[in-house]
Amino acid sequence: MAEAFTIAKFRDVSEGLQAGQFDIGERKRASGIGDLDPIYKQLLDKPVVMTLAVIGSDGRPGLTPMWCDYEGDHILVNTGSHRPKCEWIRNNPQLTLLLVNPENPYHWMSIKCTVAEEVREEDDPNVTKQLDNIWTKYTGNEPPYGLRDPSIDEKRVLFKCRIDRIATFGQP
Repeated sequence: MAEAFTIAKFRDVSEGLQAGQFDIGERKRASGIGDLDPIYKQLLDKPVVMTLAVIGSDGRPGLTPMWCDYEGDHILVNTGSHRPKCEWIRNNPQLTLLLVNPENPYHWMSIKCTVAEEVREEDDPNVTKQLDNIWTKYTGNEPPYGLRDPSIDEKRVLFKCRIDRIATFGQP
């Protein structure tokens, strides 16, 4: 069973201005992704590009637009082992993801999470399978994943992340 976390829902401003409109309106304990309101879970289910924030080697946040996926109650971050963000994640396994509805920037979800497990592609074929699945989700193309760097023997790393806290805002 997943560890409990908090979902903090900002007040809805879709019907106009109100006092304290950017305050947290409601907090609830959750035990998994299934506890999310469907209007926010759709940001994970649809091909919404997330912005991944990790702390870089210079101590500043590094932001990367990435494809988003989850399995059970873990957020999945799949990246090339040769990329700087891979080492940054290993050095500081606390990540923040931002998913913004591409049709309404005032409908978003922020997820703070911590890496629970690192899986290397050469150790587990499921890393490649997950990459192929997300390739199809975001491009509509059949596997295999079509963006491997042909100039190197690119190996992937899958970070399985435990959710610590979620903040939600707005309506679709």
